[in-house]
Amino acid sequence: MLVLVTSEMQVLLKDIVPAAQNNINTAFIILEKGKPSPGPNGKTCLVLAADQTAAVHTQLWGNECEAFEPGDIVRLTSGIFSYVRNHGLVLRAGKRGKMEKTGEFAMVFVETPNMSEIHWKLDPTNPKRYIQEMVASPYSQIFPPMR
Repeated sequence: MLVLVTSEMQVLLKDIVPAAQNNINTAFIILEKGKPSPGPNGKTCLVLAADQTAAVHTQLWGNECEAFEPGDIVRLTSGIFSYVRNHGLVLRAGKRGKMEKTGEFAMVFVETPNMSEIHWKLDPTNPKRYIQEMVASPYSQIFPPMR
């Protein structure tokens, strides 16, 4: 049996960990979208995104703010999950990543746990890796749960 492993393997949101590298390939549905705000490098907006395993705050930059709306299913390639001033821990494309609509119309999702609401600490056995320390809130504190 031949198994091909590529750098494009998709990770579930529950498995993302903060890192200073653009290595996250995933897909999610946008649940809610905040208002755009000016930033030092142009306009940004925050969205609540989710897959079948978890939710996460995702930052859109520039034209991405107009390109994506709630209900869109998005594929992120070479994304980064890191701390951003005034937004906390967010998933984003960054300079090297890319977000695009998948063309799909439905996706199963959950709103909890929210990976952006977890406090992380450096792994004592590997200072280049983070581990979960505690859950600040099971749901987004920016976007209240859907009812």
